[in-house]
Amino acid sequence: MKYVHVGINVTSLEPSIEFYQKVFGVEPVKVKGDYAKFLLDEPGLNFTLNVRDKVEGNQVNHFGFQVETREEIAAHQARLEKEGFFAREEMDTTCCYAVQDKFWVTDPDGNEWEFFYTKADSDNYKNKESSPSNSCC
Repeated sequence: MKYVHVGINVTSLEPSIEFYQKVFGVEPVKVKGDYAKFLLDEPGLNFTLNVRDKVEGNQVNHFGFQVETREEIAAHQARLEKEGFFAREEMDTTCCYAVQDKFWVTDPDGNEWEFFYTKADSDNYKNKESSPSNSCC
């Protein structure tokens, strides 16, 4: 397998293209009036935007990128904040039975993207102080 494919619905193509260009750091390889396609080699991802009349919030739990070092988290966060994004930071948090450093950004249609580094395994699903509505992982 060369690429994982994810296609999401969006209500407006231009702001979504702008968001994902900044998040992925690449231009789309194909753009039509109701469609855009990004191909990322690292990680292998075929990601498409499909215009729909209505999109209601985050139709999936969330999307994410797992990185290999804490330094990568800091570099991605600094890069995206420089692009004007608000990055919701969660450092040294327990989530999905792991201790992680992470941050989140949200696309124009409400889809959340997590950038995370796993520091250690944990016996707990999430921090006790996390709210029950927090998707965590």
